[in-house]
This record gives sequence, structure tokens and C-alpha cells, in this order.
Amino acid sequence: MTIKNFSLYKQASKQWLRAADFYQLESDVRTILQQPKNEISINFPVRMDDGSLKLFKGYRIQHNNILGPYKGGIRYHPMVDLDEVKALSLWMTFKCALVGVPFGGAKGGVTVDPSMLSGGELMRLTRRFTHALGSNIGPEYDIPAPDAGTNDRTMAIMMDTFMNAQAAYNRNSQRHVVTGKPLAVGGSLGRDKATGQGLVYILMEWAERNKIDLSQCTFSVQGYGNVGSHAAILMENMGAKMIAVQDHTGSLYNENGIPTLQLKQYVLTNRGIAGFKEAQSISNEEFFECEIDAFIPAALEGQIHEGNAGKIKAKVVAEGANGPTTEEAEAILKNNGVTILPDILTNSGGVVVSYFEWTQNKTSSQWTLDEVDGMLGRLLKEAFYQTHKISKEMDIDLRTAAYIVALKRLTSAYQERGIFP
Repeated sequence: MTIKNFSLYKQASKQWLRAADFYQLESDVRTILQQPKNEISINFPVRMDDGSLKLFKGYRIQHNNILGPYKGGIRYHPMVDLDEVKALSLWMTFKCALVGVPFGGAKGGVTVDPSMLSGGELMRLTRRFTHALGSNIGPEYDIPAPDAGTNDRTMAIMMDTFMNAQAAYNRNSQRHVVTGKPLAVGGSLGRDKATGQGLVYILMEWAERNKIDLSQCTFSVQGYGNVGSHAAILMENMGAKMIAVQDHTGSLYNENGIPTLQLKQYVLTNRGIAGFKEAQSISNEEFFECEIDAFIPAALEGQIHEGNAGKIKAKVVAEGANGPTTEEAEAILKNNGVTILPDILTNSGGVVVSYFEWTQNKTSSQWTLDEVDGMLGRLLKEAFYQTHKISKEMDIDLRTAAYIVALKRLTSAYQERGIFP
């Protein structure tokens, strides 16, 4: 379903450069942000279960660190390439600046289908990749996190590999080299649902300003992994109904509502939604034609394109994925009166709670779930307020407004620090 016949980095660049033009961004900052600071490409060997050696390609792109250490996920997917990881790292720079956390932007990945590897092979791949990255990551320099195809277990292995490469007396001070870890090894309460939770917080802010009762809403979700499932469960807990869902195995529909938690448990066992008995199978085309209040794309980039954007019948698209809407599709949605809650705002909950985890590790503390959720809600409410304010003042869409909020913070940092030497 993924559309890859376009440059994701070009799309990401067009988005922020449009905002730069509205903001009349000074030329020095514009020049600096146009390319990543560092592009790391690694070929590394992994011993497979049958004894053979296989070579894998990995990346770590460090876009910008004027606001703090590089921060961004690690993706394991067969379509990972340099263009994709560059775009994702750029979005991280703006995402962190928008929500006001002291991180810069980075992203990494390995070109691999993790479903084709055994548990042992995945562990060895993760250790070899971490070892190959070496000092290109570090708890005060560049901090990875989970992304598509990786999880808290991946982060635990990365952390362990990195820690064991340090001097014995210094190992325990390195736990914050990654975030998104299991609770037992330094993770944070609320991190697993953070991106989905943040998405729901942003939807709540949008609904309040538009006098819409989310508890009476219907919604659909594309991609039922970590982000999509948590967002769906939280929405259902508020009273909303998920009437359609889609993933790589197919599409489902139930006008009376699809039980979200039951579906999540089914997916964990069956690796996809296909065959779930509490909903009927529909075509992928019919999925996009469902009449709903909110559409939550939470799969991969480029899923909403000019071939299906015109079919979407929703009041709002809340972007849980990074770059799910192509440039052409965005124009169609706007023309049809569909509001887009942009990815750098809507899916920023993950990096916010990653910052909370990083802070807890640095201070040897553990926050309660109420503390985490409360602080996340306050930060995202402020980010939405600033974005909405700029949107109204300048009469521009929310995506462009969100980039302007981020650009203001990045520009202020460069103005205060200057360019060295």
C-alpha cells in the first residue's frame, strides 16, 4: 500500500520551506536547516541461524542539534533508505522544537524485514548495528528510540550493547542512551501509549475549539500497531466508535463499532487484523470511502495520496504516522474542507514522553502515570494553542503554522548562539 515513487525528503523540505517563506526566515538559518549535519551509512555483518553471514545496511541521520542532543527512532523495515531516514530526521528536528523539548532531530534504520528473522537473529542484528554505530550515539549526544519494526525489547538490547562497551564504573550512568525501554530496565510509565495518547490529546483540543463531542464521534484507523491501537483504545474509552480499520493484511468494517482492545489482542497473536470475527472484511477502497468523523492514519508514509484522498469522508485527519499525506493529497483534502492535524504536532507524544524517560534516568527517579500523562497533556495543549494561534493570525493551515512555531524557537537559538567560528 505504501507509495514510494516520490522523495519523502523533498516532501518534508517543501513543508518547512513553505513555512519559512511565510515567516520570512533569515537566510542563514534557512541554509543550515536544508541538509542534515551528519549522514551515517553502515554496512554490517550478522551471523544467521544457519551459520551463514549476511550483510545489512543501516543508517543514522543527525539533522540538527541546536536545541539539544539528537533524538529519533530506529526503524526496521524493508523499505528503509537514505531518503526516508533523512526526511524522518528533519521532522524530528521540527517536532522537538514545536513541543518545546530540549532535543534535536535524528532518525535511524536498517533495511530489513524483521518478520523474516528469528528472535536470535534480530538480537544479533541489533547488537551488531549498535556496535557499528559506536560513538555516533550516546546519552548526551544522540538518543535512539523505537519506531516501525522495533519495540522496547529492541531498545533494551541496544542499551545493553552500548553499556557493555563502556568502562565498568561508568555503565549504569549510560541507561539514557535510548528511550522506550521496558520498565524493568529504566523505561517510563506511559511510554508505550505515549504517541497514541498524544494524538488523542490533540484531537480533544481540536474538538473543543470546533464544539464537537468526541464521545459521539466515529473514527477509522489505518495501521493497528502501537500508535493506532493505543489511539483507538483511548478513543473508545471516551465513548467514540471505531467503525473501520486497515492494516497490511486487509480492511474491516462494523457500523456498530469494532472492539479495540479485543482487536489489539487478536493482532498480537495473528500479526494482522485479517480474520477478526467481530467485523466484516471490506476492500481497501471501501475503507477509504467510509463516512466517519475522524480518520487516523497510523501506518507508514505516503498512504494518503491523490488516488484515494478524494474518497475520504471525514471532518479531520489526525496524522499518527510520519508523512502519511502526500503533497497532492493534502491539496485535495483541503479543497474538500477536511482539516489536517499535522504529524509533527499530532504524533509528538512519543518524543515528549521519551524526554520524560531520559530525565527520569538522569535523575534516578520514577514518575507516576498520572504525572506523565498530566505533563504530556499540558505540553501538547500549549503546542496546539501556539499552532492554532498562528494559523488564525496568518490565515494559514495548521501544518504551516506548526512549522512556524518550531522555526521561531530554532531561529531564536541560532540568534543567541551565533555560528562558530
